[in-house]
Amino acid sequence: MVRLSQKEDFQDTQLVWAAHMRDPLVNMPPAGIEDRRLAIYRDLIFNNVESFLSSGFPILHSIISPPNWQKLVRNFIADHECHTPYFLEISQEFLTFLNEQKPAMLSPLPFALELAHYEWVELALDVSPETFPTDNLEQGDLLDGRPLVSPLAWRLSYQYPVHKIGHEYQPDSPPEEPTYLVVYRNRAEEVKFLESNGVTMRLLQLLEKGSCSGREALLQIADEIGNADTDFIIASGLETLNQLLDLSILCAVR
Repeated sequence: MVRLSQKEDFQDTQLVWAAHMRDPLVNMPPAGIEDRRLAIYRDLIFNNVESFLSSGFPILHSIISPPNWQKLVRNFIADHECHTPYFLEISQEFLTFLNEQKPAMLSPLPFALELAHYEWVELALDVSPETFPTDNLEQGDLLDGRPLVSPLAWRLSYQYPVHKIGHEYQPDSPPEEPTYLVVYRNRAEEVKFLESNGVTMRLLQLLEKGSCSGREALLQIADEIGNADTDFIIASGLETLNQLLDLSILCAVR
């Protein structure tokens, strides 16, 4: 019975300590511990998380006032229940927090959630364990073969031109046309982005299925957009396919 009581006391102390570390302004610290010692851990936890988030979301961090950024990080630590112990996944947890909580301090920045997602994608691709395919790949004809889309190429669409946002450009409302981006990691392990359009995004979507040739995909697109000039569609589409292959968005042609 004594051992069980000691274990329960220790667990209770851990819970009180953790609650205090997450939100020291609301939760009292464990009794009998010098505040100077607690402050070391409070600062260590906050500064580590803040440093990781500011480096993972550099643009978002730069356009939010320092007091609001500090408050945002504090609220994340205090209110969000993370489901991973890994530092590399904190950015994804922060993105989940922003989408679930929609902090009021971000309301003057209507593009903030999309910007945060775009910045998370860059980091996620940079640390992804996926590798660029290199084994047993053929280089066939882009039109008559089946172009293969790299697993490290992500198709994205946003209301706001997130790749342009910074101190000099912070739109109050979205433009009429959406922004299409392909964010990818190339053969040199560099994360890049390609500003694209709806037709190219549809082309990549068709090719991702892996069941159609370049020509078949382009002819389907011509049919979908009602363009009877299939020769033009195929000629311009071939240019696009060559560009995608050069950029490492396509990795091979079977």
